[in-house]
Amino acid sequence: MNATSTGAWSSDDLDAALEHNTNAPTPSASNDDWVITKFDTTPKISTYLVAYACGEFGHLSTEFHSKLTGKTIPLKIYVTPNQLDQAQFGLDVAKWALPVYEELFEIAYPLPKLDTLVAHDFEYGAMENWGLITGRTTAYLCSERSSLEAIKRIGSTQCHEVAHMWFGNIVTMKWWDNLWLNEAFATLMGSIVLPERIWPEWKMTSQFINDHWARALSLDSRRSSHPIEVDCSDPNQIGEIFDAISYSKGASVLRMLKGVVGDDKFFKGVSLYLKKHLYGNASTSDLWAGIAEAVGEDIGEVMNNWILKIGFPVVSVDELPDGQVRLTQHRFLITGDVKPEEDETVWWIPLEIKTVTDGKTSVDHDAVLNARSATLNVASDIFKLNSDTVGVYRVMYSADRLAKLGQQAQQFSVEDRVGLVSDAAALTAAGYSKTSSALDLIKALAPTESEYLPFSGIAGFLSGLAAIWWEDDAVRAAVDRLRVALFRPVVDRLGYDHGEKDEPTVKQLRTLAVSVTASAGDKDVVAELKKRFQPLLKHGDDSRIPPDLQGTVFRQAVIHGGAAEYDKLVAVYNNPPNPSTKLDALSAIASAKEPALLDRSFEMLANPQSVKDQDVASFLTDLAANRVARRRTVKYFEDNWDTVGHPSCRNCANLG
Repeated sequence: MNATSTGAWSSDDLDAALEHNTNAPTPSASNDDWVITKFDTTPKISTYLVAYACGEFGHLSTEFHSKLTGKTIPLKIYVTPNQLDQAQFGLDVAKWALPVYEELFEIAYPLPKLDTLVAHDFEYGAMENWGLITGRTTAYLCSERSSLEAIKRIGSTQCHEVAHMWFGNIVTMKWWDNLWLNEAFATLMGSIVLPERIWPEWKMTSQFINDHWARALSLDSRRSSHPIEVDCSDPNQIGEIFDAISYSKGASVLRMLKGVVGDDKFFKGVSLYLKKHLYGNASTSDLWAGIAEAVGEDIGEVMNNWILKIGFPVVSVDELPDGQVRLTQHRFLITGDVKPEEDETVWWIPLEIKTVTDGKTSVDHDAVLNARSATLNVASDIFKLNSDTVGVYRVMYSADRLAKLGQQAQQFSVEDRVGLVSDAAALTAAGYSKTSSALDLIKALAPTESEYLPFSGIAGFLSGLAAIWWEDDAVRAAVDRLRVALFRPVVDRLGYDHGEKDEPTVKQLRTLAVSVTASAGDKDVVAELKKRFQPLLKHGDDSRIPPDLQGTVFRQAVIHGGAAEYDKLVAVYNNPPNPSTKLDALSAIASAKEPALLDRSFEMLANPQSVKDQDVASFLTDLAANRVARRRTVKYFEDNWDTVGHPSCRNCANLG
């Protein structure tokens, strides 16, 4: 329901430090024994977006000038005074994002202000209340000691929430079954479109594949998945659809559509959609109508199966003797046992066939698979489907072709290489192909690889293998040897400390390589990390710990240390210099191997005074990742379902 909103706050004027805030500005206030703060009437706004805040806040301020209206809009970020020095970046991101969104959507930000409020204990990561965004400290605060990942998380989160000012606020879904219209667009804009314009060096388009595309396909490969647009007749079901399907798969499908029609037509269609439904409600068909008007073709006919049907396809590539290839699509399940009644959907699949001839790369943008099977000509012996991993599907090659792709990998893009590793890992896990095929691919790819994201995919695959055989010491030892063989050369080449001119992806690769080799038990790397922890342990000096390696150093200190290291990190968790350090310390506490220390970790988990509600999900996830604590964590989860199954801990479902 959309409606206007007015309101007022009153508070004892003895506390002059109190700040009052809501969606609308404050036109007047009176002062006798109480301070009464009255707020302007908002535009038509969904009731779930109304927010008020009252507390002892400090704030930073800036402004942005709208080229569409000529108005100057004040921007503020509110936080408790002791953390005000960590709030500047979150405020700046809003200033950078607003003019880009106005340009893309051709619609001005309509409110007279935009504030952000940072809360110390908050159920969600952040919430897009119109004119008063709210979020956790980890979503908005950073310092010089924050890691690159923490800074990127803040940038992406604020871009996501500011995007909601258009997707969800100016135009709201008709009902919760259209939630994806809000969240998928905000995810696409916050994860790729804005970051690529503001921080191109972060290479967020490539990272989207690991963060969202692969995450979405992982969840959607289960029988328990659901369509992007899902019937939500019972209000009690609403919380269940705030998941990787609505956010990440929805964003991946939009990215695929954007790739097919082109950026200009895509955003023109989005602008038409928003303008037609200003301050109103919209459905999926309304979005398709807007993009169809811009493109000149019916979009709904080819896109509806992606939105309305559960799952996604795997395209099998069979090479024929005459040089042609036969392509066949079936639904992909991680269990590998698709039943006929589960395999009735035929998707419209943009094949995006990339070929390399005499060193020159070209892409066939017209090739489409819209039947169960089709035979096509491919112009080169060096080819790959799903160019840049834009399509929401997996590709299965023969073992021979996969081996060739490993040898030819450097002729393809980073996004292609990330997709190759991800597909090989998923197909192996589902039993579609042999583990040896995936291992051959990464052994061929790794020696010539220099980019972070393909290595991140390799690390994830090997971690998955170790997780499958987590109680088989021989298999785990073999996986650890391979980890060291692949990643120790990277550590030797890059070292432990960042250089001033290092690109962000080099920093990420260094961090990953050190973390993987330490987790695999490399004695030299573990010894170096333990040495770097000692000044913090003895003198409270963290200067020897690079911010990006902080989590790894903390974990190794606890794993290979004892009560002294554990106690130090409990102290850091209780009094952290910044929010990301707090989570790094909590993750390390969950990594303890000694029974007595694990007992203390579970005592912390059971005590709301020790671990905040908002941190319970991540603490449980880290405990479940600890081999020594895994069965005990599952037992705790079962015994305490009434507590950890509460909506405030909804992310705990990811433990499954």
